[in-house]
Amino acid sequence: MHRPSIVALLVLISSATAIHAQRAASSSGSSWTAPRTPWGDPDLQGNYTNKYETSTPFERPKEFEGRRMEDISAHELAAAVARRQEDTLARAKFFGGDPAGLIGNSAEFRDIYEITKGSRPWFVIDPQDGKIPPILPEARTRIANAARTGSFGTGPFNSHEDFSLWDRCITRGLPGSMLPGQYGNSYEIVQGPGFVAIRYEMVHDTRVIPIGNAPRVGSSIRSDMGVPRGHWEGDTLVVETTNFKARSAYRNANADTLKLVERFTRTTSDKIEWTVTVDDPTTWSRPWTFAIPLTMNDQEAIFEYACHEGNQAIKNILNASRAAER
Repeated sequence: MHRPSIVALLVLISSATAIHAQRAASSSGSSWTAPRTPWGDPDLQGNYTNKYETSTPFERPKEFEGRRMEDISAHELAAAVARRQEDTLARAKFFGGDPAGLIGNSAEFRDIYEITKGSRPWFVIDPQDGKIPPILPEARTRIANAARTGSFGTGPFNSHEDFSLWDRCITRGLPGSMLPGQYGNSYEIVQGPGFVAIRYEMVHDTRVIPIGNAPRVGSSIRSDMGVPRGHWEGDTLVVETTNFKARSAYRNANADTLKLVERFTRTTSDKIEWTVTVDDPTTWSRPWTFAIPLTMNDQEAIFEYACHEGNQAIKNILNASRAAER
């Protein structure tokens, strides 16, 4: 019979303790008063990371099939994140492209070493089954035609447009820029009267969000990160974003009808609960929502994201494809 190691048991115990504390803090969040800026708005400012959730499944995994998120005990969740940590470290030696790690990327710069601090069994909170609603039949062709293989695929690679915007060092889009990735999971929120700005380490994006009744721009004005407008609902910053470009619409949604509604709620002195409702009636059968915690951590301040490697990779892949054809 397999017996867990002492290290694994200690990780499990510490994870269960941390998750229990996080849940207790969340349940008592209503009695915690968020700080205010000098002009009176809730203060969300700081350096944040969500790297602890890098291995959290987006949708409900099979191990929790048939259960709701609130049914998962702290002990079960601690065991799950401990397994995720072990699995990730076991795969780390292949990140370089071979077991010895002699080619490709190294594991050292990746955010893979603190997964046991993860606090979620999965991200999708609505519907309650933790699954993204079905894609409408009329949207399937549009999504299939818009799909790109990316630099980790097998091609064909005939032009730069066969690569994703991330491959091309342009953007991860919204909400992709704040979804946990293998690295670069740092964000900074800054505020001024009438504005909130969010800086993303990955692909050096910055969003400037007007707060209040600023008029919306016309439908002809579009952006890869969309056009946001924010307002306060109590201590929660609510941001509605529309006017996306087709090339960067989330999950190849319809850029003309996609609306993302984000909510940023500071629940404790070092936590923000970030939720995103994805609403596109021409792509999914109903709106759906996911939630990810952001943890304040000044040790994870944003670094410069110099994406020169990606620019070189596209040129090299295209050259290799032409050589293969010859």
